Amino acid sequence: MCRIQGRPLNYIAMIILYDLIFIIFAIVYLPYFLLRKKIHQGFSQRLGFLPRSLRLDHPIWMHAVSVGEARVAEILVKQLRQAYPQKRFAFSTVTATGNRIVRGFQHEGDFVFYLPLDLSFITKMVIGRLRPCVCIIMETEIWPNLIYRLNKMNVPIFLVNARISDRSFFGYRVIKPLIKPILNKVRLFCVQTNTDAMRLLTLGVAADKLKVSGNMKYDIIDFKKGEGDYRLRLGLRNSEQLFVAGSTHPGEEEIILGAYRRLINEFSGFRLLIAPRHPERAYEIEALIHKLGFRVSRVSKLCVQTGKAQDAAFAGGPKAVFLLDTIGELMSFYAIADVVFIGGSLIKKGGHNILEPAYFSRPILFGPYMFNFRDMSNLFLSKKAARMVCGQEELLNETRSLLKNPSELEAMGRRARQLVLENQGATKRNIGLIKAAVRI
Repeated sequence: MCRIQGRPLNYIAMIILYDLIFIIFAIVYLPYFLLRKKIHQGFSQRLGFLPRSLRLDHPIWMHAVSVGEARVAEILVKQLRQAYPQKRFAFSTVTATGNRIVRGFQHEGDFVFYLPLDLSFITKMVIGRLRPCVCIIMETEIWPNLIYRLNKMNVPIFLVNARISDRSFFGYRVIKPLIKPILNKVRLFCVQTNTDAMRLLTLGVAADKLKVSGNMKYDIIDFKKGEGDYRLRLGLRNSEQLFVAGSTHPGEEEIILGAYRRLINEFSGFRLLIAPRHPERAYEIEALIHKLGFRVSRVSKLCVQTGKAQDAAFAGGPKAVFLLDTIGELMSFYAIADVVFIGGSLIKKGGHNILEPAYFSRPILFGPYMFNFRDMSNLFLSKKAARMVCGQEELLNETRSLLKNPSELEAMGRRARQLVLENQGATKRNIGLIKAAVRI
């Protein structure tokens, strides 16, 4: 086989082709990025421009694409700092929200930046500036040029809390001959489940590179609940019960409101709070709520004054629906909920994290599309710690069943919290695997 400076010619061709496709894709999607304001102030970092004064002394590089991965990264970083107190960290994200989360737990001397675009000349430049001692990628972000260049520079790569979704598995199998050599440049995959391990084996990953260590999301036990009495803030009486529909998407709010309309005829003290996944949709949801004959009580306009909720009289009305239009408070409303619905599951979005309400011993309902949390949702269903609903009628019936049976409502919440506690420990196991594999 013809080689250029020790590399096969067909590999050179593959890199050139990959770079070309990446550039064409970026150009085609440039208008979309501009319209959605994806090109932010830190975008120059994605082009490889890092501060010239950057001196990190072989940091631990940790990549967390967005909010969910960043929150998991935080608990791993806490234990890594204890294991390697002398080390600085370089944190990369893709999204601005993920970037903000990481900045919340960085230490002085750490460096937070946006992941460089996966072009060969950019990744080479960035890795040369960072000079990391190890790279830890949260969950499963496969960037061929990044992984190749890190491996070329003898930087051990770990994919931690790794998972292979149904969609990703299908796509990777199509390009298995191309993806297999890239995957095997990773030092170790610390995967969440046996299913994830089997999928990676099918994609050609060597068995000795796979360790099933569990899901680190179970270890996030220090959920931060906002200060203050959130029931008082909503103007809820002691006799009233709250249904929280968290992280909802378009197409779900109308189903939830339809079920709620019928439930308030049976349970006069039943209240609803809708928390859209994207708070910028608040005006859209507000219009829908009005259209269906309800009033809207925006959480951002409620505050506690002299021991009473400012809008308590209005907020407590039977025709009022609370709309969470703020960021970072959903956890606090899960904590005071009586029943929780997990959004993104009645439509094909894949669902969202069920551990947050489970931690607070809340009974959980979700739709049939929980493929982003496949094993976790199946576990909760098998242990009767959650219930699946396939539409408005089932949402109505299951909620009614729980409200009429307080003992089962409470028991279901207890089972949910117990599952959280029983499945903890993945973070500690991952730290052990990393320490055993490399000397940092």
